[in-house]
Formats: sequence, C-alpha cells, structure tokens
Amino acid sequence: MGDYWTNESVLAFAGSRDPLEAVEEAARTAVFEAVEAGWKGPPFDPFELARLRDVEVIPRNELREARTVPADGGVAIEYNPTRPRDRVRFSIAHEIAHTLFGDVTREPRYRHNPSAGPTDGWQLEMLCNVAAAEILMPTEVLGEHARKPMRIEELMALRATFGVSTEALLRRATKLANYPVAMFAAARTHPDALDSSFRIDYTVPSLAWGPKIRRGTELPGESVLAACTAVGFTARGEEDWPDSPRGLSVQAVGTPPYPGQRLPRVLGWLRPKGVSRVKRIQIDERHGDATRPHGSGERMIVHLVNDRTANWGGQFARALSQRHPQSQDDFRSWVDEDSARLHLGATRIVRMGGGLSVASVVAQKGYGPSKKARIRYSALRDALSAVASTAAETGASLHMPRIGAGQAGGRWPLVREIIEETVIRAGVPVTVYVPPSQEIADDPEPYTELRLNV
Repeated sequence: MGDYWTNESVLAFAGSRDPLEAVEEAARTAVFEAVEAGWKGPPFDPFELARLRDVEVIPRNELREARTVPADGGVAIEYNPTRPRDRVRFSIAHEIAHTLFGDVTREPRYRHNPSAGPTDGWQLEMLCNVAAAEILMPTEVLGEHARKPMRIEELMALRATFGVSTEALLRRATKLANYPVAMFAAARTHPDALDSSFRIDYTVPSLAWGPKIRRGTELPGESVLAACTAVGFTARGEEDWPDSPRGLSVQAVGTPPYPGQRLPRVLGWLRPKGVSRVKRIQIDERHGDATRPHGSGERMIVHLVNDRTANWGGQFARALSQRHPQSQDDFRSWVDEDSARLHLGATRIVRMGGGLSVASVVAQKGYGPSKKARIRYSALRDALSAVASTAAETGASLHMPRIGAGQAGGRWPLVREIIEETVIRAGVPVTVYVPPSQEIADDPEPYTELRLNV
C-alpha cells in the first residue's frame, strides 16, 4: 500500500487489501445483513441499524457531534441530538462505521475532536465517511436524478430531500450515473493554510469513466478547489489533472473538515470536456424467457438456488431443468460428490453445448415459507463476482431473470446494484428477462449527451 496509509487502526483492519475497498465491502455487508433482518428504506434509519447491530445510542447535549465509546464489553454511540437532522444521521452512520474496526473498544473515537490535531487520524475518519455513505444510501433511490448530469448546486438541494450527507449523495449519484463522471474527495496538505496544495484522498468512477486517478495525487493551491473555503461554498471551472484527460470540467463543494482541522474537505465531480457522446455498457431489461437467451456467441444463464438441497424447486429453476435437464443433473451430481460444496456463495457452471452454459449461484438460505427474506446479498455478491470472472475469460454474456427477487424475497433495486458492481464493471453484458405481466423501467438511450454549460 506504499506510504499513503499509515494509521494503525486502518492497517490492522485492511491487512493486505486496499483500505477503501475493504471498508466499502464491510459497510455493504453490514447493510446486506440489516436489510435481510428487515431494515427498510429509503430513508434508511441509522438508529435502527445501530439497534440491529446491538449498539446502544445515547443522547449527550454536551458533545459537539458524536463519539463511539467502550461499554460493557462492546461499544455505545453518544451523540448531540440538537444538531441538524442530516448531521445527526451522518454522525450516527459514521460512528457505526467505527464499529467495523476490530480495535474500536480500545478508546473513545470522536466524530469531531478539536484536540486530535492534524495526525494520520484523518485516514480513519475518511474511511468512516466512506462507510457512512454506503450505510445511508445503500440502494438506488435517486431515480431519474442519476440519469442526467447535475450541477453541484442541484445536488446540494437534494440533500434535504434525502436527509443524507453531501458525501453519501455524491458517491451514490456517481455510481448510478450513466455518463462519464468521477467523484473525488480532497483535503489540503497543510490543513489550516488557504494557499495550501490539495491531496486527492479517493475517487469513485461511474460505469462510463475510464481514467484512474491515483490516490495521493497533489493539485496546486490555485486549483478550482481553493475557492471552497467554507462548508457549502461551491466552485466550478476547467483545469488539467495528472493521470486524467486534458480539459476536465470540475465542480466542487466544501464539506466539514477532518477532526482537528479548520478548513473544509472538498468533494466534487470531474467530467471530460470535448466529448459529446459516449457508448456505455448497461443492464438490458426486456420481456422474455431467460431459459431461451437472445443473441449469439457464448451465453450463460444465471439463476439462484438455495443451500439446503440440490433439487431445484423454484419456479425459474424448474423451468430451466425442464428445458435443459442436463443442468439440474450436473448440479445434483456435483453436490452428491461432496455435500460441502452446497454453501452460500458457491457457484457451479456447466457447459450445455451450442455456446450455452448454466451458472447456478447459491445465495438463498434454505427454502419454504419464511417471515424474513431468504436471500443473502453478500453471498450473491461473491457468487456473481466469480461468475463475472469466468464470463470475462470466455467472452460470455449473462442472461437471467430478476434473480433473488422471487421466492428468495430480495429487493430488485439492491440486486440490480450488485449486478452492476460485480458484473457490469467487469465489462460483461447482462440481459435480464421479465415476464410480460411485469413493468420494465424505461432504459436510458445507449448514448448520453455529455455537454453541460458550466
């Protein structure tokens, strides 16, 4: 990880993984588990998430924001209830993020602690901000807002609607965007100097964004970002950044600083200039039958099975076994050879001939009537990642029903986002087949206009 990451808690948490990817995965897993336990939204209530995680939340008017403190072998979250609603929500989500770190019981951790000083504690705070964003906006709640380029001022106006932080909204809007855009988070290298240069802490690309901007990249003090001298101040302009296309459109906004620092962090968007249209890969939803996949070349049918029996009983699985009996026979034999193979997150891929294969992903806990959803989102994410890897190697496209949204009881917007993160980002085309009786949301055109007057 080079010299960028130095914080002891961060290094212990991430091990050999990239800390940003590790904390995002941990936050997503916490969200998946909560949704499986009945957590509902939007809006997603961080107080309810704390309850589901057995973390007590205690109001303390004397606190500036919030803190996580050791309590009875675990931790409790203390917060100032007089702060604005969106600040309270983000503070609680931020403190829940602290509970993802194994050493959280060692000492109190503050949402804002003026005595902390400009140490590498900002690295831990940054990761908790990232996790808080995942907690507050875990599913597709922006709708049409994410399908067209927005000004930073428009996004700030949406904050009140969703009751979330700027960081949460920017991250989610970027991930859902169907045009080339990258979200960035930056901070001054000298926290209290107005003429300081800036350090890029992380970036989040949309599906259509190609360049990778290195974490730790420095921007000069005269950057557009310098105009964001207070929380809520916005700035727009064009400039060149290292490792990215020449002539970037930059939109930025000041957000609360790291603990112990005076000047704000700066978040914002990057868009390439001089490009009018771009082709992107996206999920193709259509009315049809996934057991008869459209197209030519290598095609892989993907469906979801449970971890209790090798005999397929779901509606789609039965239809698949009737049309392609070899797929059920192969799966049954695979499990009979070793019953330990039938575990959550497992996959079995069998070639059927004629360029067709079937991927069975184990992401349902048991079967039969249940008060709670049987889908296990983390298992689905792991299984789809494995399927995407195989598909990318063989040049196969994926074809599926709305997996997990039937008898497994999953939420399709959340499943769809998992597909986008694991399969679409791997460059693998996906077609989802929906019965004619079900509505399909209007898909955006395959090309998106990028020009925006700034």
